[in-house]
Amino acid sequence: MRLGYVIHYVKNVAETLAFYERAFGCARKFLTDTGDYGELDTGETILAFASEKMLRQAGKTPGQADPKMPVSEIAFVTEDVEAAFTTALENGALSQQDPTQMPWGQTISYVSDLNGFWVEICTPVAG
Repeated sequence: MRLGYVIHYVKNVAETLAFYERAFGCARKFLTDTGDYGELDTGETILAFASEKMLRQAGKTPGQADPKMPVSEIAFVTEDVEAAFTTALENGALSQQDPTQMPWGQTISYVSDLNGFWVEICTPVAG
C-alpha cells in the first residue's frame, strides 16, 4: 500500500491552489469545473484541497486550521530551505519558525498557509 493523496478542506480551493503554486512552486494537476476540488502535483503523493462547502453537503462540519494550535503539517523537502522560506513569505505565507539547524543535521522552518495549515520547509533527513 502507498499514500496516494492528502486532502485539506478549505474555503476557496482555486485561491489555495494558486497560493501553493506561487509560494512553493507546486504544479496544478487540475481544478474541477465547480471549483470544489483540486490537486497539485508534488511528486509521488498528491496534495489535494476540497471545499468546506462540499464537506458540509456530505453532512459533515469542517474544523478550522489554527496556526497557534497545529494538528498536522505539510512538509516540502528542499536543499535550500532559506530560499524556499523567503519565497513562501514573499507570496503570503506567515512565518511560524525561521530556518533552524537541528542537532541531527536537518534544517527546518515552518510557515502557515492562507488557511492556517502549517507547512514545514526542510532539508532531507540524513539516512
